[in-house]
Amino acid sequence: MINPIRVLQIGLGDIGLAITQILAERESYELVNAADIDPALAGSDLGQLVGLPGDREIPVHGSISEALSNTQADVAVLTTSSGMEDITPQVLELVESGLPVVSTCEELVYPWRANPDLSQRIDNTARERSVAVLSTGVNPGFLMDFLPVVLTRVARRVDAVVVERVQDAGTRREAFQRKVGAGLTVRQFEERVASGGFGHVGLTASIELLAAGLGWQLDEATETIEPVIAEQPQRTEFITVESGQVTGVYQVGKGIKGGKEVITLIFRAVAGEPEPYDRVRIEGSPVLESTFPGGVHGDVATGAITANAIPLVMQSPPGLRTMADLWPGCLGSGG
Repeated sequence: MINPIRVLQIGLGDIGLAITQILAERESYELVNAADIDPALAGSDLGQLVGLPGDREIPVHGSISEALSNTQADVAVLTTSSGMEDITPQVLELVESGLPVVSTCEELVYPWRANPDLSQRIDNTARERSVAVLSTGVNPGFLMDFLPVVLTRVARRVDAVVVERVQDAGTRREAFQRKVGAGLTVRQFEERVASGGFGHVGLTASIELLAAGLGWQLDEATETIEPVIAEQPQRTEFITVESGQVTGVYQVGKGIKGGKEVITLIFRAVAGEPEPYDRVRIEGSPVLESTFPGGVHGDVATGAITANAIPLVMQSPPGLRTMADLWPGCLGSGG
């Protein structure tokens, strides 16, 4: 019998807990330790937090260093931050201990153009320690970047790619609903946008990742964000949106090559969206289109793709990897 992969889980927010539940369902993984900066979680039992069967205690520590000194793991799953500045020290600490890392950090999905210095530092350290680092997720990491690359594999010629992700934010977790501005006034929305890190993080990363997967050198990548205003009241499990308030976001990312718009990514997340869907359209020869009616549930898909990427990262060449490095189809479903 093959020994299970021993996993150290860093970060126990909604996504971190969702991933641990998936890992706990599979005999190929063993959760051995966890860490989170929330003082209320330190000293608790991960098994009890996610309702794992059995009586084996899985301790939750208050820091990465404490978790590393109290466990023997094969890989670390890192679900703490969306930004490169915040997550880089954490990645380096894990890598320097000799652990490969699978993360859900949006800006780490394809950081080479936006954060070249931090990317190079992570890459150098990972190569020195002979481990790989990969960040993934449903978006960025799959629907608006990796999946289009997969679809182009049956195209003779690719002229442009258009991806639309339209979601009913009302079916997502509270943090996501607040992140897209549900319940804010227009002024509050604009203030949040100005402060940075608001709305969907990672649209530019998806553009860069998609371009890399296609071998395209872009002139530039741009992104815009606008509020979607409620025409009638909306009520979710967590938030009430009045008429005239913001009910979600509309974001558009564009990749320009040779003066032409060759990548268009449309992201719309609205509480009460009546017809959510995900759609990828490849313009070229032939024209290809794939649609997911109802859309793909982001939290479930992010947990699944993160879990499925673990064996691949452990087998990958050392360094900072992206989904563009992976040959389409290599992500298994685990077991």
